[in-house]
Amino acid sequence: MQTQATKKFQNATDEKSVTFARSDWNWNRIRPIVFWVTTLVVVFELAAGSVWNLTRIEWVEVQMHHLGYPQYFDYISGAWQGAAAVAIIVPGFPLLKEWAFAGVFFLWSGAAASHLAAGDGFGVWGAPLLFVVCGIASWVLRPADRRLPGTRPRRDRGADTEQDGAGQPDARPRAWATRARAWAVSIGLLVVVYAVSFLTLPVVEYFTHEWAVELGWIDE
Repeated sequence: MQTQATKKFQNATDEKSVTFARSDWNWNRIRPIVFWVTTLVVVFELAAGSVWNLTRIEWVEVQMHHLGYPQYFDYISGAWQGAAAVAIIVPGFPLLKEWAFAGVFFLWSGAAASHLAAGDGFGVWGAPLLFVVCGIASWVLRPADRRLPGTRPRRDRGADTEQDGAGQPDARPRAWATRARAWAVSIGLLVVVYAVSFLTLPVVEYFTHEWAVELGWIDE
């Protein structure tokens, strides 16, 4: 009787282990997808924001006036948004990434708080709040090679050593090849994002003008 109970307990334990292993495997597949989706949302918004601010489209000027910010803040915000987009998307530079993520959190949470203080509705301050959520998700889900050494999960630290080429003698060339591809993909994504941001400026200006009129920030 005791032997049967022991076997049932072991079977139940094995089934739980298999379930946990499957869920962990599924999450390991989903995690990089969620990371890159949220990261691309963050980078695209930063790139578009930098273009809008540096070219000073009507929406930006009207919004700054509505919130009571000085006009020169457009250039400061636009320059730092562009720098943050580059720091987040390119491989390496984990410390710069920490600063960039902190900066975008303050930027978008500050924007949401400013619109709330100005009495704007959810349709206005909800967008920056959504970008805050995407920024937090991207930061939390970032892979080990985009983290500071002290913040990497223990299970990833051994893998990092192998990726850096400290394990096998022929590992370093593969690591350099991987890094070169990562740089090429990152630069390509930045070019596409900025190209889309510039090409869509006329459409953006039309719809944001209509929205500003609807909000009562400007007259028709």
